[in-house]
This record gives sequence, structure tokens and C-alpha cells, in this order.
Amino acid sequence: MVPPSVSPPPPKAQVIPRVYSVHSATYTDPYFWLRERDNPEVIAYLEAENAYAEAFVHPEPQQHLYQELVGRIQETDLSVPVRLDHYAYYARTETDRQYAILCRQADGASEEVLLDLNQLAEGHPYFSLGTNAVSPDHRLLAYAIDTSGAETYTLYVKDLMTGDLRADVIPNTSASACWANDNHTLFYTVLDEAKRPYKLFRHTLGTDPQADVLVYHETDDAYFLGIGRTRSKGYLVLHLQSKVTSEVHYLDANDPYASFRVVHPRQKGLEYSLDHLEDHFYILTNDQAQNFKLVKAPVTDPAKANWQDVIPHREQVKLDQIEVLRGHIIVLERQNALERIYVLDLEGMDSHYIEFPEPVYTVHLGDNPEIDTDLLRFTYASLVTPNTVFDYNLVTRERELKKQYAVLGGYDPSYYQSERLFATAPDGARIPISLVYRKDMVRDANHPLYLYGYGSYGYSLDPSFSSARLSLLDRGFIFALAHVRGGEELGRPWYEDGKLLQKKNTFTDFIAVAEYLVAEHYTSPSRLVISGGSAGGLLVGAVANLRPELFAVVVAQVPFVDVVNTMLDSSLPLTVVEYDEWGNPNDREFFDYIRSYSPYDNVTAQDYPHLLITAGLNDPRVSYWEPAKWCAKLRALKTDAHILLLKTNMGAGHGGASGRYDRLKEVAFEYAFILRVLGIAE
Repeated sequence: MVPPSVSPPPPKAQVIPRVYSVHSATYTDPYFWLRERDNPEVIAYLEAENAYAEAFVHPEPQQHLYQELVGRIQETDLSVPVRLDHYAYYARTETDRQYAILCRQADGASEEVLLDLNQLAEGHPYFSLGTNAVSPDHRLLAYAIDTSGAETYTLYVKDLMTGDLRADVIPNTSASACWANDNHTLFYTVLDEAKRPYKLFRHTLGTDPQADVLVYHETDDAYFLGIGRTRSKGYLVLHLQSKVTSEVHYLDANDPYASFRVVHPRQKGLEYSLDHLEDHFYILTNDQAQNFKLVKAPVTDPAKANWQDVIPHREQVKLDQIEVLRGHIIVLERQNALERIYVLDLEGMDSHYIEFPEPVYTVHLGDNPEIDTDLLRFTYASLVTPNTVFDYNLVTRERELKKQYAVLGGYDPSYYQSERLFATAPDGARIPISLVYRKDMVRDANHPLYLYGYGSYGYSLDPSFSSARLSLLDRGFIFALAHVRGGEELGRPWYEDGKLLQKKNTFTDFIAVAEYLVAEHYTSPSRLVISGGSAGGLLVGAVANLRPELFAVVVAQVPFVDVVNTMLDSSLPLTVVEYDEWGNPNDREFFDYIRSYSPYDNVTAQDYPHLLITAGLNDPRVSYWEPAKWCAKLRALKTDAHILLLKTNMGAGHGGASGRYDRLKEVAFEYAFILRVLGIAE
């Protein structure tokens, strides 16, 4: 299948490989040289891999798939406006333009364009908007942009009355910033050399940013610093978070020059977050509550000694999120791998759950910026139902359909079926699986199946809708999500059983899911495609080493595969913060355990599936050299003739292309690769 005129780049090892010693043992890394980003040979190697990938995946099927994907989206479209005071804020898109246009409309007035992201993105191969915060009086807009994909932002302030940019320009910030209620004081965070938000500054408009006041400096490398405000607009909230511990400070938003006060000092393993209503903070916490509980405390003294239970801990229900409105608290909770919305009536008269029609679905709380309302906005979707926005009346329980996002080209949800299955892990755990397929599918093991997994950080894979996925389903594919341990689909214990010295449960769970789908004749190993990104790339890389014969194709997107080297390098972004996720390899027990599953360290001379590996040259989360080194080692050691591609986006970061059309081109490339190696004709 390889074009005869193009050969893969040689897996060039360094003549003198890097040698390092850990725990009295010596290791070599022959591909360490690929970390030398400024080395012309490294760039040439990545570009040669890109050329090989493009030569294999022919442009005609890519273009056909791309046009198919674009043909399903409403290119000129409008989001549901969000009401805030006397303005309606919304975003709209226009045909052939990559980015949204942010707008607002005052009562009885014409449209105002706040930011045309297409204009801001001109001349940049990558563009991302971070914070987008309007001042309380709606006169000013603070916004942050990243034009490299490295997640380093520059903060700007725009005068919405004149349309002019102010001189207040602040570089090297994180994506977030927050206004005080005086409309001219702005709080923002900056990054250290490891890209960690670690300092909070206070800026007064019109003054030199070089003279901004340092409000807080987080010296512990395990903590990220964030700034926000309560929905009540009464308080600014400084949030300090490691993987297992949090600490929250609060400040009267009407008194920005006062000092922040701590709610409860950090206590190893204790997590909490808060919102505000009248005389109380409402606090979501895992204090003696593994799956979290809701408590309240007086704003005059919110110390932990004054926390009072509002919703006690339940072993089978994980509390994920709260939104505090006047008269109600909205609780997004998770049970049996499904999200649900609980409406808590603070008067104790009308608490209830919002019902949903499908057995497998996902729901997200929408943008609800106002506290004095009986309306709750949420978005509902499933593997079959496109994203649908509702306004729900908390008193009458009536819901109003605001918008269902269009799927062009004659999409009919009645042609498709979703279901929930369970596989059994080697230790007896029942692993949920979410599936979708065409109703005319016959379970005869001949169907290709695309199995996606993640399983880290407590992140749950929810069964959401994708119009792009229809290009697979309509070609006979089954699509499945493996809700393996390491996520929180079944609560915090499900996460705890898939991290640190239990991490291998993530991999054996995924293998058990694949084996179950084969045994039940949904697919066969010769038709099974597996995919994962970032930590999900670690997952598919690990199982490709463990059970390569079980899979036909592996798609690893910006995969975290060089786990030992990365976790030994504390200068890299995220390393120290993630000791609580993977373990600190400076401890021999963790070093040995991580090394036993790290995909890069466990590549061996065996047959592997077809592989597509992607990377981002500016990626601050998974450095481009991880997938590059993994690909080089695979080229040197694998014993099969299967296709191995490495495709590096030379102008983007962790999320790949930023423009909506460019993202669809990346999807088209992936799908064209899968169809070709599986021998499925266009």
C-alpha cells in the first residue's frame, strides 16, 4: 500500500545516545536527540514524516471526506443568545470563515460586533481566544489570545463604546482574567517557565502593567492558580488546585484593593470549590465524602468548622458541579455512568430531577450568568440526538426548545441506534460501553468498529453527538466509547482505581471491552480501530504493546507515551503537578511501575497494528518529541509491514488546528487513513 516513490524516513538514532542513571540502574535513550527543537535535522525529520504521511493518504479521498463533513454543518449560523442585564450576547459564524464573530445586542438596538476572531487570526497559522470578559458596566472587554498553540496568551482591553484598544496590553498570561466591580480593576494570572499559572496580579486601567501589584504567588509547583467570580457578582475567587488538593481564597468584588481571605487552608487530599448566595457560600467538597457532598457556610466565617451539610454524601452518586440561583441550587451529578440534573429548592418545596428521554445521553449546564432567574439553560445530546439547547422553568417544570443544531444532508436520527453494554474486567469490575450504529446493522463480526478511550484525570467520556462520525456510521462502522477506570463515570472510586499504582486497570479494562465486542460479534480483530488522545494516547499505546493482535488500527492523537522521561523532567509543563496522577518516578516503586507500562519504553520486536500518530510542534502538554520518539522506535523495532504514519502540525499545539474548517481537514485525513488501511473503498 506504500507509494513506491516515497519511503518512510529512517528511524535515525543518535550516534551517542543519551545515557541516564536512575535508582542505581543505567538506561539509554537513542532518540533523545529529537527533543532538540532548534536542530534543523529535527525539523527536517518531522517534515519528512509529514511528506510520507501525505503521500500515503491520497488527496482525493481526503477531499471527498472533507466536503462530506462540511456538507453536514450549518456554515452560517447563530448561537442561542445569552441574556445579561439589558444585553443579549451571542456568537455567529459565516460560510468559509474559520472562526466565530462575537456580538451583542442591547434592547431595541442593532447588532454590535465585539470581536471578529477571523480578523484577529489573520496572518497566524493558529488562533485561540482565552478569556472573553465584559466589565460589569458592559463598557469594556478584556480578552486574551494565543497565536502559537503554546497556551501562552496576551491580554488586551477593548473599549466597546469607541471600538478602540486601550494601551493596557499584558503578555505571558494564562487564558483567564476577571474584573472587579469598579470596572477599572482587572485581575489576571501569569505563567512560570513550565507554563504553570503561578502569580496573580492586579491591574488598574491606564497604569503601566510593569507596575501591577502582585497579589498572590504560588510557590508550590504542584498547584495551578486560577481567578474567577461568583455568579452573584459579590466575590472574586482565587482557586489553587493540585491533582488532589484545593485551596480557595475570596475577596469582596466591591473592594478590589483589600486582601484575599482563605476559606480553608490546603489539606492534603481535601478538595472544594464554592459559589455564593446572600449570606452563605455553597461549597462542593470531598471532606469525608469520596463522591463529594454539598455544604454551606456563612460568608462572615466560612472556615471548615462552620460547614453544614446541604446534600450529604451518597456512595453511588458523584456530585460534579453546582450552579447557585436565587431560590434554587442546580446540581449536576453522575450515577451509573450518566449525568443528570437535580434541582434543589432552597425552600424545600419543589426539589426534583429533570427527566430525559434516552437511555444513553449527555447533558451539560449552559451559560447561566444571572442569579435572579427561574430559567435554567442546559444542552442535551446523545450519540443519536444533535446538540439541543433548552430553557427550563424551575418552577413550572416546562422546557422551551431554543435550538437544535442542524445536521444538513438529510440526517434522520431514526436510522440509528444507541445502547449501553457492560464488559467484565479481569478483576470482575463491570465496564460500561456506549455504542451507536445504524439500525440495519447485522451483528456478524464483519463490521468495522471504532473504539475510543481515555481513562485518566477523572475525566468522564460522555456519549455526545458528532456529525462527522456519520461518515463512519454510514459506511458500516460501529462507534463505541469504553468507560474505563481512570475516568469518573462511576464516581470517584472509578477514578482512584485507574491511577498511580492502579493505572494498569485502565489498560486491562480497555482490552476487556475490545475482547467483549469481538466475542459478541460486533466486530473482529481485523476490523477493530482504537483511538485515544493525550492520556488516551497513552492508553492505546500501552494496549498496542500488550495485545497488538487484537487491533487492526491504532490512532494516537498527541499521545503521552514517553512517560518515564517526561515524569523525570520537572522543568516540563505539568510534570510536578501530575505526580499525584502517575506517581513520582524519583520514588523507586513508582519508577518501576511507570516503566512497566510506558508505551515508548515497552516497544518490542513484534508485529503491530497500522498506526497513525499525530503531534503538535508547539504543544505544551505533550511535547512533540514524545510521539516523534515513539514513532522512530516503532520503525526500528516492529516486525510487520503495516503502515506507520507520524503527522505533526508544525503551527499548532495540543488541540491541533484551531480553525473549524482546518479541524475538519484533520478529521478527513484520519478517516481517509482508516478507510484505506481497512480496504474500504470510497
